[in-house]
Amino acid sequence: MNWIILIIAGLFEVGFTTSLGKAKSTTGTESLWWYGSFAVCLTASMALLIKATQSLPMGTAYAVWTGIGAVGTVLMGIIFFKEPATLWRLVFITTLIGSIIGLKAVSAH
Repeated sequence: MNWIILIIAGLFEVGFTTSLGKAKSTTGTESLWWYGSFAVCLTASMALLIKATQSLPMGTAYAVWTGIGAVGTVLMGIIFFKEPATLWRLVFITTLIGSIIGLKAVSAH
C-alpha cells in the first residue's frame, strides 16, 4: 500500500511542477489559479511522501519519488510545453524509469 501512496505522491510532484510552469506562462486570475494548484499539489505530495516513508526506507522512497517527478515533469514538458523530445532525452528518461523499477525490485518492503 505504501508503494501506491509513494507513486501518488510522485504524481502530485508532477502536478506541482506543471502548475508552476503554467503559472509562469499566464497572467492575472489564471496565474493565481495555477499558483493555487501548485500549493495544493505540493502539500499533497509532501504529506503522501511523509506517509510512505513511515514504512519504506527513506533513501529508496525519496529516490523513487524524485524519479517519478523527474520523468513526469520531462514528459509534461514535452507534451504541453513543446520541449524537445530528442533521442538522448528519451534514452535517459528510459534509464531513469529502469532505475526506479530497479529500486522497487531490490527493496525489502
